Amino acid sequence: MKTTKKAVVSGLAMIGAAALLAGCGAAPESNGASAGAGGGASDYLPCMVSDAGGFDDKSFNQLGKEGVDEAASELGAKTPIEVESQAETDYASNLQNLVDQGCNTIVTVGFLLAPAALESAKANPDLEYVSIDDTVDSDFDGKTDAPNIKPIIFDTAQAAYLAGYLAAGTSKTGVVGTFGGLNIPTVSIFMDGFAQGVEKYNTDNNASVRVVGWDRAAQDGSFTGGFEANDTARQTAQALIDQNVDVLLPVGGPIYQSAAVAIKDAGREIALVGVDADVYETDPTVGDLLLTSILKGIDVGTKDAIVAAGNGEFDAAPFVGTLENEGVGLAPYHDWSDRVPAELTTKIDELKASIVSGDITVESYLAG
Repeated sequence: MKTTKKAVVSGLAMIGAAALLAGCGAAPESNGASAGAGGGASDYLPCMVSDAGGFDDKSFNQLGKEGVDEAASELGAKTPIEVESQAETDYASNLQNLVDQGCNTIVTVGFLLAPAALESAKANPDLEYVSIDDTVDSDFDGKTDAPNIKPIIFDTAQAAYLAGYLAAGTSKTGVVGTFGGLNIPTVSIFMDGFAQGVEKYNTDNNASVRVVGWDRAAQDGSFTGGFEANDTARQTAQALIDQNVDVLLPVGGPIYQSAAVAIKDAGREIALVGVDADVYETDPTVGDLLLTSILKGIDVGTKDAIVAAGNGEFDAAPFVGTLENEGVGLAPYHDWSDRVPAELTTKIDELKASIVSGDITVESYLAG
């Protein structure tokens, strides 16, 4: 399903979001100490609202929930209240319900929840909010629009660049593909980084691997219109497979499940690239298909923010995950390890080092 309307919001987001990097928080500590655990934190109530993908998406909603649950356990806090949204129309009412139930910190998951989160945060300045995957910068001045919101965002273009190079180097047909749920910045950032990695591979190797499903010049491509694993997602994947794709990157939570169905129906070897979590670990049913996954440390970042808040140390400074602070990365190749040439693995490591050092700049709306 091809979108003909460009995501204006994606372009606008580029204007101001990069300025957040100058003040971004340090990388979250995976073992976040909690001085207040078992003390004042026992009355602390963390809460969470999912987007329409739900907490069983084996992706970013699930990772966020795991982070909240782990933080609450470590703090000795109250059992978190976590509500699923079935549609965008649920966001405002779900947030108000959490406010009414006495939540101290509310985590919202996803770009689409940001407007409702901002409205709730402004109406409740004494509460704390954590926004996963959005800067909550509606006026695009490079600053979060409310002082009680902490953004946890990820420059996933960096890791996707490595995945694109890997995909191009692994492809036998010379065609790789990607599609997304919606053309919003937190989705297209994967697709654009992936395409940049393929371009780098072609330059380095005098190759001509094609990317279908994303047009960097137009900043548009193939989208399903949502984040559900449904027949539309399967058909979108199938349309790319029909163009001789043999590495496929679906970006949008559960839509990878529909892509996996299309891959299995194709009857030929096609590698799947996961996003957010290491999908090989979260969904073993598709493990044999996975070349790698593009990782976002949502669980660790969320846990760190909630532990700090529960200890009375809420910090609204944005956390921006990068390769350098290990907020983003590539998962192991798992079952595909023996099909990735050693020299390609070495090259991926070299590219990562060059991105961290600044010798290579991957373009994205979060690039500083």
